[in-house]
Amino acid sequence: MLTDDRWRDLLHTRATNPGAVRQAYATRKRRSELLSDNGTLFLVAAEAPGPGDDPFDRRTLLERLLVALENPAVAGVVATPDVVEELLLLGALHDKVVFGSMNPDDRFTGYDARTLVDCGLDGGELLLSEADPSRQACADAVTELAAYGLVALIDLRENPASPAVTVASGLGTTSAHTWLKLPPTCPAAALDATTLPVVLSGVPSDWTLSHGVVRGLVIGRPLLNPPSGTTRTAVEAAAKALEAAK
Repeated sequence: MLTDDRWRDLLHTRATNPGAVRQAYATRKRRSELLSDNGTLFLVAAEAPGPGDDPFDRRTLLERLLVALENPAVAGVVATPDVVEELLLLGALHDKVVFGSMNPDDRFTGYDARTLVDCGLDGGELLLSEADPSRQACADAVTELAAYGLVALIDLRENPASPAVTVASGLGTTSAHTWLKLPPTCPAAALDATTLPVVLSGVPSDWTLSHGVVRGLVIGRPLLNPPSGTTRTAVEAAAKALEAAK
């Protein structure tokens, strides 16, 4: 899907026409609804290879994201500004949900709330650690995103236990636009600790997808660097699991 010509055009645009990024944001056709017709949300997270993964370069990352986004069950993407902008320049984000990463390295070095609004994106992803400074920064971001009517997707990968879920649910001045992202192995007590919408970072092997608060999936490396098969087959399997559960 990312031919040599498209790749060269992308590199040329990056080097010669930085204004194309702003134009791509401005002309993106936005999706009218966050959830699918059956009330679910399936996003792919643009994650680089981790320890033990097969290494791949940026072109391969973009190719695999294009494959994932081609599946109609995939609503959109979660990514840092550079990847979002590359997908925009490739024309891959029309009618897609786009969440911008706000603190991809546990510090707020990515999107901010005002920029998410100005760029016409749908929400921001926040990584919540147990450190107090991180908690305060996330609370401030939740408040600001809610003021603009954007979703705050709080990632609790470090501590998915019920006390952490309770803390995350109460961050900011309102929880009206807060969603939680939990690992697929989170205990039942963690899901029972909130009424907020939850998305899982992988496909669980048990009943978890059918829990009332679980609304979908936000998966990165298991789709982009699957242990077996291809990105296409991994996306198809995740989509089928979500459909069967809902």
